[in-house]
Amino acid sequence: MALSRRRYLFASAAMLLTLGVNGCSYAASETTKAINKEGKTIVYVVGTIHSGHLDSTDYSLAILERAIRKANPDQIIAEIPPDRLAEAWRGFRKNGVVSEPRVRIFPEYRDVIFPLSKSMKFEIVPAAGWTQQLSDYRDKALNRISKDPARAAQWRAHQTAQAAYSRAVGARDDDPLYIHTAQYDALVKAAQNPYETYFEEDLGQGGWKTINAAHIRLINKALDRISGQEKTVWITFGSWHKYMILKDLVTRKDVILADSRSLFQ
Repeated sequence: MALSRRRYLFASAAMLLTLGVNGCSYAASETTKAINKEGKTIVYVVGTIHSGHLDSTDYSLAILERAIRKANPDQIIAEIPPDRLAEAWRGFRKNGVVSEPRVRIFPEYRDVIFPLSKSMKFEIVPAAGWTQQLSDYRDKALNRISKDPARAAQWRAHQTAQAAYSRAVGARDDDPLYIHTAQYDALVKAAQNPYETYFEEDLGQGGWKTINAAHIRLINKALDRISGQEKTVWITFGSWHKYMILKDLVTRKDVILADSRSLFQ
């Protein structure tokens, strides 16, 4: 690890108590239970990097597993479509392997969360608004837009924003201490702004704003069911969805949003 990266990690780890995001205070894990006097739900919103976990040393599957063990959640609200969870469980219980295609593509579920369910007592709650039909429709629409000369300027704006994100984040794109910061979320929001502005109507229910609203409805439904029970919940979605989820959850009065960075320090 480069010296500058070491200094960055050391500086991040030094922030022990709170992290302000969008005006909300996030309690570190070691203090969360102590300040929870009203039976609120303790929530960690954790951004994952999907297949990137397989190659990363800073955010490997082993590091993700340790973070889950540290959080010790009662529930994991996952980026899994509700209609796919039963099939994923069926294959896993039969032969110990997650074979359901929409779940299997995510190593954080296939290789960490489902196997951990054997030794931990959390419940997996599906909360992804995606369907295969929505995904296919979105991909076809984007392919059509990218080849339309009349929309070349819009597509260029989208590509420029994505490139600006890559330059700004650089080698920190797999650093969990950086991923779980307001700075990272701001960069993702800026990267997705042209995508949301120009393509939302074309993508229908698979549009960026629309699909995140679908995820958030399912997340809130899951949180409503356990409100007031003083549970600990780990919400896990791809890291680019995180800012949308946090923006909504700060409005809930029955949750404490814990600092997810504390799980990786």
